[in-house]
This record gives sequence, C-alpha cells and structure tokens, in this order.
Amino acid sequence: MKKTNDKLKSIPFEQFLKKHMKNEQFRIGYEEELARLRLVRQIREMRTEKRLTQKKLALKTQMPQSVIARIESGEHSFSVATLSRIAGVFKKQIKLA
Repeated sequence: MKKTNDKLKSIPFEQFLKKHMKNEQFRIGYEEELARLRLVRQIREMRTEKRLTQKKLALKTQMPQSVIARIESGEHSFSVATLSRIAGVFKKQIKLA
C-alpha cells in the first residue's frame, strides 16, 4: 500500500511484484522462497497420496511429528539433511541445480 495525502492506497500484487522484481536481491529471495514453498507442497502431497499421517512420516524419518508439521506449515525452513530423510521415505532423490 502506498500512502498518499495521509491515505493508504492499495495496489495489485502483480504491480507490486513487477516493480520489485527489477531488484536482483528481491528477485533472488522471492524465487528461493517460491522454490521452498513448492517443496513444502510436494512433501504434503506425497504424504497424503501415500496415506501417511504426519506422525507416521515422522516415525519413518526418525523425526518428531512437530518437525513435519512445521515443514508442512510453510512457515519454517528446513535443512538439506531433513529434506533428504523425507525424500528417502518416498524413494526420491534430491537434485540441486
């Protein structure tokens, strides 16, 4: 939102994004966050497709259920080691570009 004459003016997200994507640091951070959120979605989708609860996935990865819940919430980051343990349950490999 922009402040004009002591009033807030809202702008469409697309307009905000277009303006800020010109900033390389912003763009890199935004793209990294999108990639992380895609991984989160994939983890949740694979878990539900296999009909695993968070608790069952946690047992298979030897992690607390709360770690799986925090990852799936999308609000917390995770290490490559954690991702690797989850990928192993689904017989997936991690490929870094």
